[in-house]
Amino acid sequence: MFQDHTYYFNRELSWLKFNQRVLQESIDTTNPLLERLRFLAITSSNLDEFFMIRVAGLRHQEENGIVKYDAAHMDAKAQLKAIDESAKRLVRVQYTYLQHVLKQLEEENIFFVKPADLTSTQLDWLHQYFEQVIYPVVTPLAVDSGHPFPFLANKTMNTVVQIKRAVEESEEDKEVKIAILPIPSVLNRIVEVPTYTEKRYFIYLEDIITYYSEAFFVGYEILKSMTFRVTRDADLEIDEEEAQDLLREMEESLRRRRRGASVRLEVAGEGDEGLLEFILNSLQLKPQDAFKLNGPLDLCMYFGFCDIDGYDHLRYTPFEPCEPADLVGHEEESVFDVIRREDIFVHHPFETFKAVEDFVAQAAQDPQVLAIKQTLYRVSGNSPIISSLIKAADNGKQVTVLMEVKARFDEANNILMARRLEKAGCHVIYGLKGLKTHSKITMVVRREDDAIRRYVHLATGNYNGKTARLYTDCGIFTCNDQYGEDASSFFNLISGYSDPPMWNKFIVAPLNLREKILAHIDEEIECAKRGEEAYIIGKMNSLLDKEVVAKLYEASSQGVKIDLIVRGICTLRPGIPGVSDTIQVRSIIGRFLEHHRLFYFRHGGKDEVFLSSADWMPRNLNERVELMIPIEEKRHKERIVGILKIYLADNQKAHIMNTDGSYRKIVARENPISAQSLLMKVAKQASEKPKLTVIEQMQPMYKKI
Repeated sequence: MFQDHTYYFNRELSWLKFNQRVLQESIDTTNPLLERLRFLAITSSNLDEFFMIRVAGLRHQEENGIVKYDAAHMDAKAQLKAIDESAKRLVRVQYTYLQHVLKQLEEENIFFVKPADLTSTQLDWLHQYFEQVIYPVVTPLAVDSGHPFPFLANKTMNTVVQIKRAVEESEEDKEVKIAILPIPSVLNRIVEVPTYTEKRYFIYLEDIITYYSEAFFVGYEILKSMTFRVTRDADLEIDEEEAQDLLREMEESLRRRRRGASVRLEVAGEGDEGLLEFILNSLQLKPQDAFKLNGPLDLCMYFGFCDIDGYDHLRYTPFEPCEPADLVGHEEESVFDVIRREDIFVHHPFETFKAVEDFVAQAAQDPQVLAIKQTLYRVSGNSPIISSLIKAADNGKQVTVLMEVKARFDEANNILMARRLEKAGCHVIYGLKGLKTHSKITMVVRREDDAIRRYVHLATGNYNGKTARLYTDCGIFTCNDQYGEDASSFFNLISGYSDPPMWNKFIVAPLNLREKILAHIDEEIECAKRGEEAYIIGKMNSLLDKEVVAKLYEASSQGVKIDLIVRGICTLRPGIPGVSDTIQVRSIIGRFLEHHRLFYFRHGGKDEVFLSSADWMPRNLNERVELMIPIEEKRHKERIVGILKIYLADNQKAHIMNTDGSYRKIVARENPISAQSLLMKVAKQASEKPKLTVIEQMQPMYKKI
């Protein structure tokens, strides 16, 4: 009954709508100006990954004649056509917004200029900079019968030039030639030119190279030029069945990634038709694969620029994560003593991730600790957790780490970290065949009073101190025996040949997570049939598993109220009469990236609450090792429900999905509520008033909601 393809949105088009919501933050005047520029950069970075992975995958399907329909009944060809139209429309809007932001930066005396805009004194400086810094690095590449078209690596920028002899002394001199000038990524993309005034002038590296391009072709004149950027297929193809050594196979795949097939060509301005055709043919692309951009290429360059010194008033007011409320007043105690008394809940980035890093650090130094076991999916390059694990091994503790080397775009860093851990004597597992390990779990085994106690940390986010300051996530520390038993069984399952146990508390994908989700929705349906209050809240990054969506439709048709907080992809269509008219979908886009997965089921007043590493997507439920765990301590359940209520009350950064798949942003003038701003305030107050619980801190704010 709920399988009709008109009930579902296409995954890729839903993702593009998400990126459109990100882009919308660049014109939200409540965001500081440089943060608005940063959102433009985020939009570009998102698009790069989308083309490298999603579009590349659809191209493979189309080229190999694979006819496969998605839930919305679109095959690869139809999806690529729709993506082309939607993505180009998005990019046109993006560059319109960019011009608005750059214009407003001029009011702050920040100017992006061309060489022609400079004074003679500034041009003298620029010429010297070109000769001393740029010229030695750039290597012009001829393209002719003796010099085939060069390989241009993924996401690199280049300028193609058409040249001929300045003085024609023979017929050969009349011949027009083609050359490529690579724009070196090792140099600063944005160069500041001295102005000797309060105004600050900045110029793009490619404009400098183009302006002085004749210096690379002595005796020739430049007829035409065009700056372009190529995006390539970056998905890794790994034959795990045949791989004898997964680590070596990953390293080889990373080398192949740079040479993937071209999937997109970006051109600065309208470009020259002749040069454009030449580049398209050389890269084996079609005319529709070209994106003509009304401005500079690769807006990711603004990430660094947004941190420019002297403009703090154009950025968010710095926020320093607070001490977790559950740890305030216990600074002199061992973290193990605190956890033994009661479970500890932490909410990032509002509460500091250092609590997690300190947990591992204390375990590494504690003579009573016998073993540390941890799963790592994405770690920062200079990770304190990696350092602590190495110290633990040096101190003679048993250290077991599952380092997921298949974590997309973090493969190289994870391989490097795995090598460091192995060298220190840690036992490293590189992942499971056919599955990615995406769960977030740490277990510390400690000897206490001639007994063994297990301390467990379970979370929604990665063990990455850098992203923990930017992503919303949460976790819980516990020494509950049932969680400890499950943790031991979990690590035995992923490190050896153990059969799945009868779990006490853990819900594990791909073993039983899907079934448990469906069972909880079914229980809510039964409550509705009995006339009891039936209510589901689901907060996640993406929702696109067709079986789960169909079950939500069934629940809605029976009168279950469903609030979904889905940051990104959502293939569910709300508001269909008799199918989904009790479902509301909202997306929160703000200062921090919404990342935690939290779930609430009313269950006739039992109020069951879960945190999870998994979104409701086929890959999470079928192809990854994921965890969902119940939160049972009353105060933590109340806190999570309170967090969800705050998100549902947001009327500043929330986008509500319409039945047609479009979104409308809610901006209330009266009683404004921004979930992230409110949660920052909650964390600050709770850390300053430790005698009050977080729930007590929240109560006055609920009255406002």
